[in-house]
Amino acid sequence: MSARAAWAADPSSSRGRQHDEDDGSVRGPRDAFQRDRDRIIHSISFRRLRHKTQVFMAPDGDHFRVRLTHSIEVAQIGRAVARALGLNEDLTEALCLAHDIGHPPFGHAGEDALKAALGHAGGFDHNGHTLRTLTAIERPYPRWNGLNLTWETLEGLAKHNGPVRHPGWALAAVDAAVPLELERWPSLEAQVAAIADDIAYDNHDIDDGLRAGLLTLDQLLEVPLVARVWRGVEARHGGCAPDRLARELVRSQIGEMVTDLMDETRARVADSGVASVDDVRAAGRALAGFSDGMRVEERDLKRFMYANLYHHPMQIAAAEAAHGVVAGLFAAYRDDPQTLPPEWQERLPQEEPERSRHIADFIAGMTDRYAVAQYRRVVGPVEMPDGF
Repeated sequence: MSARAAWAADPSSSRGRQHDEDDGSVRGPRDAFQRDRDRIIHSISFRRLRHKTQVFMAPDGDHFRVRLTHSIEVAQIGRAVARALGLNEDLTEALCLAHDIGHPPFGHAGEDALKAALGHAGGFDHNGHTLRTLTAIERPYPRWNGLNLTWETLEGLAKHNGPVRHPGWALAAVDAAVPLELERWPSLEAQVAAIADDIAYDNHDIDDGLRAGLLTLDQLLEVPLVARVWRGVEARHGGCAPDRLARELVRSQIGEMVTDLMDETRARVADSGVASVDDVRAAGRALAGFSDGMRVEERDLKRFMYANLYHHPMQIAAAEAAHGVVAGLFAAYRDDPQTLPPEWQERLPQEEPERSRHIADFIAGMTDRYAVAQYRRVVGPVEMPDGF
């Protein structure tokens, strides 16, 4: 393990947890960030990610990624980068594993449906719902709601993409209870976790898109970054079958992006003169990131993926069906709360917007297949597009 950098987050200097846990229980030889990571892994919400859409909805093939496998892959990349940069690996891993917990069923299609359904109640966004889930909806402890994570983990999840100047209602509620300094930059661990997410889905979605037959290698080679890396792969492994080279392309591209991230981050940190994690928060800019050249190439790759995979006609058809399921469920529960499970009926608020938000909490926690089953139970028959 590399030496801890002066600007890394230190669990012994954590700002602590919202609720005092000095109850005499035995927690084992783990520091605060290790315990956060373990709480996330053991949570119900984390387990549900195995049946939540990443790119393809309810895929028939066992080899396509879901939210759970994506989160594990993000954590692998994030931890490797954190180790190389001397950052806190456990905090980085916790943030990577938890970053998608707030996603509803069917990915962005489900999120769009809940955002529309809660238009009168402040809307919905998956990042705010991640914080809401981990601080209020999860209830494994006897004396408080939520996982009681450290300030540093909550901060990193709240603003891993940078300062939040206009938080939605869910994030604002968490910030009111545990002030997270939303106007400042987060730790380098959080910044690395955010870019590890980009690296993971940029590349693994290529792998899944090729496997599904929605992308072709010829299409991909029109992207400058892909073409550049492909030339290197061919030079090293000429004569191998194209499908074997395609897998090597994905690995090599991840390596290129990770190396660029580490080199650029080291340069920015050295230029900034930061000497502590508080200096990182006060730097006024991102200290982890891609070089100018890689940033342009990665943006071009994203544009290609949106045009050719995420907005593919088959994906749009599946998203429309999924949107209808989530919207239909919300309307059914709103019009007849007796169709909610008893434990959700018991806690149903009488007043708005809390009432609608409570219904959305229930739906957002559903897996894809549970949402379809509940729709058929409380609304009626529905045909979903075949998986890939």
